[in-house]
Amino acid sequence: MPTSQEELLRSAEAARAASGGGQRSEGGKAPFNDDFIIAGRSFTSRLLVGTGKYRDLAQTREAIDASGAQIVTVSVRRMDLGGGAESLQAALPPEQYTYLPNSAGCYTADEAVRTLRLARELGGWDLVKLEVIGDKQTLLPDEQETLRATEVLVAEGFKVMVYTTANAQLARQLEDAGAAAIMPLASPIGSGLGIIDPEAIATILAHAKVPVLVDAGIGAPSDATLAMEMGCDGVLLNTAIAKAGDPIAMARAFKLAVEAGRTAFLAKTMPRTGVADASSPQSGLITLSA
Repeated sequence: MPTSQEELLRSAEAARAASGGGQRSEGGKAPFNDDFIIAGRSFTSRLLVGTGKYRDLAQTREAIDASGAQIVTVSVRRMDLGGGAESLQAALPPEQYTYLPNSAGCYTADEAVRTLRLARELGGWDLVKLEVIGDKQTLLPDEQETLRATEVLVAEGFKVMVYTTANAQLARQLEDAGAAAIMPLASPIGSGLGIIDPEAIATILAHAKVPVLVDAGIGAPSDATLAMEMGCDGVLLNTAIAKAGDPIAMARAFKLAVEAGRTAFLAKTMPRTGVADASSPQSGLITLSA
């Protein structure tokens, strides 16, 4: 890892503690507090999972149970508003899971705001995930519309987790606008490419005072582990589990990956020196005669 990125990751520590990111362990002791806090609410799982693309609702429930996720994202525009026996609400009761309604499929700030207002009317949900997409080809966020929607929603009392590009300047603007969490993409939605610009995310981590979660583009458990080792507060994904050969096993793998990465971050990984350093002491060796 380049020295510049190493310095960025180290400087992120103070911000992580301030944003509910917990404290690193000292002397082998467990961290004093490693609760995952979003908008004043405390969770134990740092893996957030989407509810789309599964074979059926039964598989959706089984995979999410295996992931250990407590927060699940739901597309308001695709929900069965009747809440019948074959609805998402029946498979994943809102009493057992924290629903995170999102504005998936919205291309303007006005459209996203209306969608999330509907979510609050339907279920009383004020913790929401804001997505404002720029175009149908890349599915990258529209930065200006995302910021505008954040300002409107915060003014209306929403607690907004914002899906955005890995743009440090925009992240600061969103935080100043009152965002409850910043969610930079790892790579384009559904691409599975993993974290393509760790330097950009490290820069956001170094300055953020609210939780930072990597969202979109995660393809393998190792991607999630890297995000957590960097100091991210959480990971949100969907396709990497739903489209795996065995979604249930993959959900379990991501659960372990996030836990491993978080534990490694708290434990402090060894310094990178770029040169060899023998594992065995070089002093006090037995002299061997020819």
